[in-house]
Amino acid sequence: MHVTTNKHQSGNYARVNGLDLYYELHGNGQPLVVLPGSFWTIEAMGDVVPQLATTRQVIAVELQGHGHTADIDRSLSYESMADDIAALITFLGLEQADLFGYSLGGGVALQTAIRHPGVVRKLAVASVPFKQDGRYPEDLAAMSAISAEAFAGTPIYDAYLRTSPAPEAWPTVVDKVRQLVTSDYDWTAGVATLKTPTLILVGDADGLHLAHVIEFFGLLGGGQGDGDLSGLPHSSLAVLPATTHVGWAPPYHGIMTRTHLLPILTEFLDAPMPDR
Repeated sequence: MHVTTNKHQSGNYARVNGLDLYYELHGNGQPLVVLPGSFWTIEAMGDVVPQLATTRQVIAVELQGHGHTADIDRSLSYESMADDIAALITFLGLEQADLFGYSLGGGVALQTAIRHPGVVRKLAVASVPFKQDGRYPEDLAAMSAISAEAFAGTPIYDAYLRTSPAPEAWPTVVDKVRQLVTSDYDWTAGVATLKTPTLILVGDADGLHLAHVIEFFGLLGGGQGDGDLSGLPHSSLAVLPATTHVGWAPPYHGIMTRTHLLPILTEFLDAPMPDR
C-alpha cells in the first residue's frame, strides 16, 4: 500500500508508544522511511530527501528528542526507536516500507529490520556498525566527551532551539545520546538472521574499521564467491572514495553530501526484489 499526498512538505505527528513522533511526507511512489543521524533534523539531511522524493514517497522522521519530536521519560535505545518506526509504518496503513538510515538513524533502521522484518521491504544503512567495536577508538573517545555546552553556538544547537517543542530538554537529550552511542552492543546474531535485501554504505575514511564493514557484509551473505558463477547475494556493499562520516571541515566530504550516494542508493531501491 502507498501513502499518497501532494509533493509539498507536510509535517505531521503520529502517536506511537507514548511518543508524538514527527514525520514529513514528500513525493509519491514506493514508501521509503528516511532516518537522520544523531542530533540531526530532516532539514540537516540536505538535498537527500527532495531528491529521493522525485521518484518515491519519502517518509522523513525525526526520532525521539530530535527536531520536532520532543523527548519523553524513556531512555534512548535503538530497540525502542525501532519499535517507534515499525509502529509508524503501521500507523500510516502500510504493509511494508523501504528504510534508509544514516549513523544513529542507520542503527534504528537496522534494528527495525531485525525486530520487525515483516514491515521492511528493503534496508539501506549508511555509516553504522553492527557492534560497538566496529568504531575506531578515537571516535568512541570523542563520543564519550560530547556535552550540551560543547554544542553552544553550533548549527546543531540552533536547529534544536528552532524546532524542538521543549528546548529546555537539550542537556537531557545530549546525555541520552551520549549514553546511547557509547553503549556496548553486539547485533551479530540478529544481522545473521536477516533476509531483508540490504545495502551497506560507508566512506573509506568513515569512523568504522573497513574490516568490520566487510564482516557486516559477510553476515548478510556477501563476499562468499564469484557472483558471475554463483549469482549475486541479496545484499550489497558500497565503499565511497574520499568520504568521511560527517565532513566537519572543507572539502566537506561527509557521506551524506557525496554526489555518488544517491545513484547507488536509488539503483538498489529500484532493483526488483530478489527471490528468497
